[in-house]
Amino acid sequence: MTVPEANPRPDSEIERVLVVVAHPDDIDFGGAGTVAVWTKAGIDVHYCIVTDGQAGGFEPERDRAEIPAVRRTEQTAAAEHVGVHDLHFLGYADGAVEPTFELVRDISRVIRTVRPQRLLTQSPERVWSRLQVSHPDHLAAAEAAVRAFYPAAGNPYAYTDVAEEAWDVDELWMMDHPDINHHVDITDTFDQKLAALMSHTSQHRDPEGLLKGIRANFNRVATAAGFPPNHYAEAFTVIRMR
Repeated sequence: MTVPEANPRPDSEIERVLVVVAHPDDIDFGGAGTVAVWTKAGIDVHYCIVTDGQAGGFEPERDRAEIPAVRRTEQTAAAEHVGVHDLHFLGYADGAVEPTFELVRDISRVIRTVRPQRLLTQSPERVWSRLQVSHPDHLAAAEAAVRAFYPAAGNPYAYTDVAEEAWDVDELWMMDHPDINHHVDITDTFDQKLAALMSHTSQHRDPEGLLKGIRANFNRVATAAGFPPNHYAEAFTVIRMR
């Protein structure tokens, strides 16, 4: 089933955005260029990172107990490159995320605290042609985020143990969804996106190869979206509630 036509509110009408992703670096691969567009426009963007990425990395000699702190530090540095200064780490276990009552409650609490008009997350639907974007943690974190988006965060009778007042979010944006209906030109912020990605040094065995692949991929996205040559774009699925 295809999604409806995108009709996002103009960025000038948006004050706050909350990003919810499973792992440190997920937003930088999928949407950091767009985040930089938003922060340059004066929008206050917050990140909510569900896990500490404990299962990531490529250094077998490294003490694995160090990884959560390393990855939080890397994500904080990456966020600075795109103008984000407020990060909420939930501390769930990498590789074991499920859309539980507790996770929906925790995301709802962050939504009620930040009070965004726009929520950006991953896709709860698997993309069979690009299975690497459909890590089980991505699917589970996105499902929990969508449940928090509607109806949990806005229902004053749900999660009554959460002190913050209920809040309805106007728009849901999803990365890596099978049915894309919106693109953002990130040509002017692409270098910021690359800087954010390169902040995750514990994750990149071949940084130069990664940069080459990222440039080619987001140029292809821009070309497919009809942008001029030598542009870069990020793709989304946007659902507007009102």
